[in-house]
Amino acid sequence: MPLSCNLSSRNYSRAVARNYPAPGNRKRFWRAARQFGAVCILMQVTLSIGAAEVTYADLSPILASRCAMCHSGSAAPLELRLDSLEGLLAGSRNGPIVKSGNPAGSELVLRLKGLSPPRMPMTGPPFLSDEETALFERWISDGLQPGPGAEKAAAAVPGSAIDRPETDGSTLYSDIAAILATRCAKCHTEKGLMGAAPEGYLLTSYAATVSAADRLRIVPGIPLASELVRRIRGQARPRMPFDGPPYLTEAEIRSIEKWVADGARDSAGNPAPMPTGQRLRLHGQLDEQWRLDGLPLTITSSTRVDKNPGPGDYVRVRGRIRADGKITAERVTRR
Repeated sequence: MPLSCNLSSRNYSRAVARNYPAPGNRKRFWRAARQFGAVCILMQVTLSIGAAEVTYADLSPILASRCAMCHSGSAAPLELRLDSLEGLLAGSRNGPIVKSGNPAGSELVLRLKGLSPPRMPMTGPPFLSDEETALFERWISDGLQPGPGAEKAAAAVPGSAIDRPETDGSTLYSDIAAILATRCAKCHTEKGLMGAAPEGYLLTSYAATVSAADRLRIVPGIPLASELVRRIRGQARPRMPFDGPPYLTEAEIRSIEKWVADGARDSAGNPAPMPTGQRLRLHGQLDEQWRLDGLPLTITSSTRVDKNPGPGDYVRVRGRIRADGKITAERVTRR
């Protein structure tokens, strides 16, 4: 039976009697009364907290961590900037994304819930939790209130001038994360456009991008030895992103190359360690003196060479990275 919390003196005993069996003695009756009163007080406190007005300041941390990575600056998709209240209210080239008092009719909510494709954020899953999405719905229902200090609550984009760590000019993961999120993570995520991420390789976080769990795709300091770089350049087939052309612009490719060359640093500026002994697989054109598009390969007596590859042939190389950054080829196959 649902509880009815009217704590007026006139109705209190009646409410206790309605929600609890008739007591066998006075002691049991008042014990039940105290229990019922505690439940009512807890419910009233909870409702009071839940009814607190949601403002933009409450949403800013979520926007900063999950949305502003892509939706900031002049290159924001559809000119939709989510790094400030002004940008959020301005909407995109297609129009407003929030309608005051109407969360069900707001494009922002529809995208967060996946009711309007593609679901956002593009790097999901994980997407926003139900509680986080509910905050956006309540903010819209409450009339898009800015809250105190909203002008100072701009969503600080990781790596932006607001909180970017001091470096020697090195490119950080936060500088290239938006490229990966908008052009690569649509497939290389847990449930992307192609289903599971191709070969299990995720591009939705720094840790996943530099992971060597399966094999190396990033060799810190050596772009030519990094499969990710060779794929976006088109040295390895198929060229990526798989939905290209258009492929990445030359400026985007240079940014990712520089990130790798600078040590594949995380957003705090820490370089990735050299993954000594880890496996890698590269594709490209074989040059003179066992070079792969200019990348020197170390051939040993244990190296297996299949199908008699020669200069100019497209080959696949399986090998391991050494402590000095050089590659020991274990198998070279003409494709």
